[in-house]
Order: sequence, then structure tokens, then C-alpha cells
Amino acid sequence: MMAAARLSFSDITALAPMVRVGTLPMRLLALDYGADVVYSDETDLSNCVCVCLSEVLETVDFVAPDDRVMFRTCKREKDRVVFQMGTADPDRALAVARLVEKDVAAIDVNMGCPKEYSTKGGMGAALLSDPDKIEAVSSSTMLEETISLVQRIEKTGVTAIAVHGRFKEERPRHPVHCDYIQAVAQAISIPVIANGGSLDLVKTNSDIEEFRKATGTSSVMLARAAMWNASVFTRQGPLPVEKVMEEYLKYAIRYDNNAFNTKYCLCQMLRDKVESPLGKQVQAAQTNADISEAYGLQDFYQQTLEQLQTRRGALQSSSQPDRPIMDGDVTTMAVKFERREYPPQITPKMFLLEWSRKEKLEQPQYETDRAFQSTVTVAEKKYRSSLWEKSKKFAEQAAAIVCLRILGIPEGRIGEEDSGLVCKRKREGRMNGTTEEDVSKKRHVADILHSTETSEPTVVANGDGHKPTTPEKPPESPEQLTL
Repeated sequence: MMAAARLSFSDITALAPMVRVGTLPMRLLALDYGADVVYSDETDLSNCVCVCLSEVLETVDFVAPDDRVMFRTCKREKDRVVFQMGTADPDRALAVARLVEKDVAAIDVNMGCPKEYSTKGGMGAALLSDPDKIEAVSSSTMLEETISLVQRIEKTGVTAIAVHGRFKEERPRHPVHCDYIQAVAQAISIPVIANGGSLDLVKTNSDIEEFRKATGTSSVMLARAAMWNASVFTRQGPLPVEKVMEEYLKYAIRYDNNAFNTKYCLCQMLRDKVESPLGKQVQAAQTNADISEAYGLQDFYQQTLEQLQTRRGALQSSSQPDRPIMDGDVTTMAVKFERREYPPQITPKMFLLEWSRKEKLEQPQYETDRAFQSTVTVAEKKYRSSLWEKSKKFAEQAAAIVCLRILGIPEGRIGEEDSGLVCKRKREGRMNGTTEEDVSKKRHVADILHSTETSEPTVVANGDGHKPTTPEKPPESPEQLTL
């Protein structure tokens, strides 16, 4: 288990990994109600393109090439969150472990999920048929959890093993095999965490100890029971689900949770009331704002947005010197793109492109994160504004300005002498009888509309204020077999 010194797996109760459920809001809620350890949902970070520190949300975000936030965490859970990876490749497992090790308490390898989305890639329960690969994956990450061949796996250095007491062909409707879990616990010396008792055995907090005794394990993790009502972790639990849903939704708003995941979790909590008027309103919701309205939390939603806006504004207006600063391999400056400072038919990006062509360089490449900060790569060097912009287009223009100013190249501002970079036809805006100024005005209007639509203070695109992403198809059962 990675960073095992931070975390003990003896005598604990944990939130089990669940697809679309085990995101940051649910993990924090489980900790509030008394969970000792919380697991993320299974995530493959092998194609993660950047790790972003969101000063507005106060989170660490692991972002995919399509700008989806694949894994989000925060300081509150750092010493108690277990990152579950889906992998069938030892080298990729090691790379992912190194990527996340500073931001999580431990790392778990999923070798129990029987669903096709996991097994078709040779991950999850598919690993159980390949003991050599299990050993390779565990040895590569040095501190991972797994299932089957437990004595062999124990020698690789894992800290604990979580056992879901069902065969990979079985589903939650089948009884959990407490005797099998007990056999595993007796076979090894490291802690074993029992999983799979939610439907049959664990309905209240007091049932957790009974499940622990029945399996002979030192610890227990809960999936469905916690998904239905996270207050099962508290000694007084479970509490009324209406209160739990409200607390969950507040975390979802605070941390800009993906609206589809928020809706999915709430529908699971509603259970047989999902077709009630409230349930139908939740199902029809498209944004966290819509969901907030369903629960009467419009004021909280608006207050949270205003707080984030204030924080964002304070960060942007803090005194940042207008001079180059190296941030890793990126040269940064505190620069904003002010459209009124440039002729309608001219933009800094246009000047940078023309200069690159003149110098016979590759076309500038732009990458924009969810905070609307863009990094431009020119001649294998990177440039970025340290300030947030209101849209992706404005962020790219700001990055181009930084690059042009660092290189001492004109950027096309009103009042600059003609540099010759942009041809006379473009400067005068004549194209096939239509002035480029007219075309540019239309583009500018589109920019304004785009920036208005995306002007919420959220930092990541998984939230309401960003380009929607298509969520993964939800599993038939969110409870995963974990090791």
C-alpha cells in the first residue's frame, strides 16, 4: 500500500470504491459520518495529461486529455483517501502510483470488479486468472492491495487486502460468502477488509461489528449501505436520508461535482422513492443548479457561487508582478487579454501564427485547463498567463500575448507601428468584398456569448459552467469487488 505509514488498515470501517459514487462529495460525507478510510471509484489515470492545483476550489485535480477531471481530492481527506486504480499493466500501474502518491494515503488495485467495462481491458476480476500479472502489478507498485493467491501476493509488500465475498460470476443478489473471507483472513498476517455485506448483513451501524465478527477480519468496508445512506458510519446511524441527501448535495455544489454523478447518487439514495415528485425532478435536472432547486437549496447554491467568485477575484487581483516567472517549464506573466486594446480584425494569436510561419516553426499549440488558463507551445517552449480568463478563447489570446512579449514580438495592439507580420489585406480587413472587421465583430460577439455562458466561478469542466462531458455508463451494480 503506497504511503502506508500514513494509514492503518487494522480495526477500520471504510467507504468501498463505487463507480460514479465514490467521488469527493461522497468521500467527505462518509468521513463526516465516521468512516475511517474512504476509497475513490476505480480510475485509470494512465492518460492523465496534467495535475492541477485549483486555488478556487482548493482541490488537486487529475485531468484527462478531453479536460475531464478524472480524480479530484483535497487536503481534508489526504491522509484517509485510498486511490483505486484500474490496470492490467505493471509499468502503467507504477507510473500512476507515482503520479498520485503525494496526494493520497494509499493505493488500491482493483482485482474484483466483474463488470465488462473493467474486465474487457484485462482489469478487475480478469486479473484473477493471471497470477503472474497480479504479482507483477503488485510488485511494481510495491504497496498495493489485491485478491486471490493471497500468500503469494502478501510477499510483494502490500499492506492490506480487501475481499468482496462473492465469485466474479455472482452479483449482489447472491449471498455473501463470509466463510471464504474468513479463510483469506486466516491465511495471511496482514489486515483483511471484508466487503460485500451491505445487502444481507449491514443495515445499521451496529451491524458493522457483526459482519466483522462473521468474517473474522480486522476491518470492514461498505458500498451499497453507505451509498443508500452514508450516515450508517455514525453510531447513531442511519439518520433520516433527507438530511443525508442535503449534506451530500452541499458538498457536490461546493466542489463542483459532475452534475450527472450528483444526480446518480441522489437517485440511489432515493431508492424506491425515485419515481416520487422529488425523484422525477432530480431525474429531469441537467445541472447542479437544477438539482439545488429540487431540494430547496437555491440560496446555498447562489451563495456558494458568490463565495467562489470572490475568492477567484481576490486571487486574480493580488499583486502579481508584470514580469516573467518560471513555473516549472512554463514561462508565466500576469497578463489579461483586453479585446478593446486591439483592432477588430487583429488578435495576438494571429500575430504569433504569422511570426511562426515567417520563422518556419511549427504552428503554436494551445492547451487550456478548466480554470481558463491556456499554455501555448512555440519552438518547444511553453508560455502561460498566470491570470484566469473568462473563456477558452480569451485564455489562448492571453497565452499568445505572454509569448509575444517574452520574445519581443509586436502583438498588434492599437497604436503599434506596422510590423509587417500581418499582410495589408488582413490589416485593412478586406476579404471577398466583405470586411474582415465585420467577420471579426461576429467572432467577437461569439466570444462574448461564450464567455457569458462560462463565466461561473467554477474551475473545472465537470461542473455546470463548462462544456458537458458524457458520463460513463453506470454499472448495474456500484459495489465493486476490491483488492
